[in-house]
Parts: sequence; C-alpha cells; structure tokens
Amino acid sequence: MRVVSDTGGQIGVFPVQEALRMAHDQELDLVEVAADARPPVCRILDFGKYKYEQKKKTRGSKKGHPTKLKGVRLHPKTEQHDLEVKTNQARGFLEDGDKVQFTVVFRGREMARQDLGATLLQKIAAMMQDVAKVEKMPHVEGRRMHMIVTRK
Repeated sequence: MRVVSDTGGQIGVFPVQEALRMAHDQELDLVEVAADARPPVCRILDFGKYKYEQKKKTRGSKKGHPTKLKGVRLHPKTEQHDLEVKTNQARGFLEDGDKVQFTVVFRGREMARQDLGATLLQKIAAMMQDVAKVEKMPHVEGRRMHMIVTRK
C-alpha cells in the first residue's frame, strides 16, 4: 500500500499494519484514496476535518449567483446604434445570470404614440431571441412600458 501524507508528499510503500501504526502514532486516520491503483493509495489525515471541508465546498457551490433584476431604460425615439449598445449591455447581464427589464419611458406627447414603444420592445425581443426569451410581455404602467427577459 502506497502511503501519502496530508500535505501531499509521498511517504512510501508499506504493509497495511505498518501504515495503520504510522497513522495511529500521529493521531490521524488512514484513508484509502485510490483503491483501483496498484498498490492502493492511502492518505494519513484528520478524517473529521476532511469531511467538514468537503461539506463546506458543496455548500459553497450550491449558493452560486443570486438572480437580480437589472434595468435598461429607453425612449420611443431611441436610434438603432443606441439600441444595439443597450442590447449588448443586456446580453452581459443575462450571461451573469440576471433577468433584464427593458423600460420605455414616454415623455410629454409621446404618450399618444405607445405603439412606438411596443414596436421598440418587439424589436429588442427579436434582436435578443438567440440568448433570451420574453418572460413578461410588454405592459404599460403610467408613463412607462415594461418587458422582462430571461436567459434561454
């Protein structure tokens, strides 16, 4: 049996009883790491500490990135280039795992042309269809029209 210390250095090849005695002398545990290898590989380490660290790693990996709602504001008369800049910004938010809310803000007499806002949001949805899907269709709240998209 090949024995490795908890710091990673290889100690050597020993019979099982000798390896157990070495672990007992150091007040540590002998843990088999690779049973399929010839000779089998074992580690001398504190098994309770090892299990705690493994549990901590799995708990940390579960958390991940919390989903946030990021906002992108537009106006009905937003030009094509500005629209591309805003959608590229939204793509970055989606890649980070966030949702994106597009808001078209109407000023003054623009309220009479809400169809321009709806057309703009449909255009955005078409531009982003390769990476996003519309979660909430465009709807009007006061002087604002909202649409929420999420990652596909």
